[in-house]
Amino acid sequence: MDLDTVRTFVAAADTGQFREAASELAVTQQAVSKRIAALERDLGVRLFTRTPRGAELTIDGQAFLPHARELLRVAERAVASVRAGSRPLRVDMIASRTAASGLMRGFHRAHPEIELDVVMLFDVETAVAAISSGAIDASFRAVAAPGRPLPEEIASVRVLDEPLQLLTGPAHALASARSVTLTQLAGHRIWMPGIVPGTEWAAYYDDLVAEFGLTIEATGPNFGSDALLDTIADTPALATFMGEQTRLVWPADHGLRRIPVTDPTPVYPHSLLWHRDNPHPALAALRGHLAATADRRGAAGTWAPHWAIPR
Repeated sequence: MDLDTVRTFVAAADTGQFREAASELAVTQQAVSKRIAALERDLGVRLFTRTPRGAELTIDGQAFLPHARELLRVAERAVASVRAGSRPLRVDMIASRTAASGLMRGFHRAHPEIELDVVMLFDVETAVAAISSGAIDASFRAVAAPGRPLPEEIASVRVLDEPLQLLTGPAHALASARSVTLTQLAGHRIWMPGIVPGTEWAAYYDDLVAEFGLTIEATGPNFGSDALLDTIADTPALATFMGEQTRLVWPADHGLRRIPVTDPTPVYPHSLLWHRDNPHPALAALRGHLAATADRRGAAGTWAPHWAIPR
């Protein structure tokens, strides 16, 4: 149904005069008459009766009026749902306990007036497709996968270099160390059942293993972080990697140790991705906040894959 004709009908019903409706809508009286006639043809009924006092609604016109008003309200809500700045900023991150979650919590504290909608997609390809389609506004992703550069319409900026830490149980051979080097980790079993082949984080750890001769095992089902922590606490031969800003809680009797890794420190390069043509005003606020608070550590003393999105 043509919303212009519906809007014209409501204006004529409210004013009781085609001439007044024309003035309100900034069109000619002839245009009002044509729109009303077209609407009456579409509906197959008379909506107005002409009288010396103007135009009065017929019984059918009175029945149609509340529905016409609702049509216009629905149309306004539909437009508002996609009008820039009127909907929540939709941001993707891998999981709720990661460094990206901390970055978004910081943004929310700085801009509590901005409504957010946080989603959790699986990998960088899924995230890029969602940005391209407009399903999300931005995504925190570690890297552009090797050999798969980002599409031209997707912009990126590296916002956080997060150091990795070694997590061990109390009986592990390295549990008492204040820090460990990557060389010292050679020969130790590092268990990470959450690594999924083909993802950006699998590519990161593949390069880390290849460059420093580490042993990372991704065997066994991934029952989540609680099961991983239980196993690390109970198994002296196993350790795992976690990000410095990963927020995990475990029972006190687990006695787990978080140990910095050095010489060099492997950093996970988190980047923000967004569509270059996205007009959402809150996206600019997010980028500005991250630019002001970004932690992009210098290359000296750190390691990241050569294919990571540049600083």
